[in-house]
Amino acid sequence: MKILIATDGSEFSTAAVDDACGMVIRTGDEILLMSGYEDAYPMAAEPFAISIEFYQKMDDAMSELANSSVVNAQQQLEGKFSNGEIIITTEVFRGSPDRCIVERAREWNADLIVVGSHGRGFWGRLLGSVSNGVVHHAPCTVLVVRKAED
Repeated sequence: MKILIATDGSEFSTAAVDDACGMVIRTGDEILLMSGYEDAYPMAAEPFAISIEFYQKMDDAMSELANSSVVNAQQQLEGKFSNGEIIITTEVFRGSPDRCIVERAREWNADLIVVGSHGRGFWGRLLGSVSNGVVHHAPCTVLVVRKAED
């Protein structure tokens, strides 16, 4: 089975990887771990107040966070499965998370997408959530994992 797991490095994504390991990932599965970030847009109120270097540093920091998210998720998976039991690939994308996840799942012919839910309720859904966008546009089954309350 081809399973795409989207992570943002949060505790919710960690819970999603854990649940995927226990519920759906089996020996021989192909796992695609994805994380991404959106462009930092200049603030319209004061277009000349912030330098280009600031935006470049912000972009670099967001890219590094996305890279560390997939590395951490890969280590989490490798801790649960012996070497060679599953095939793990990692990718970092730049763009709208829900759109990029759905497009990549379509290109890769994913059988399942696993995402975590922040559980923000009505306002989070109203303002837009990645898991909501993926659920409504995915070309395959989507498992949305909610982190258990402490």
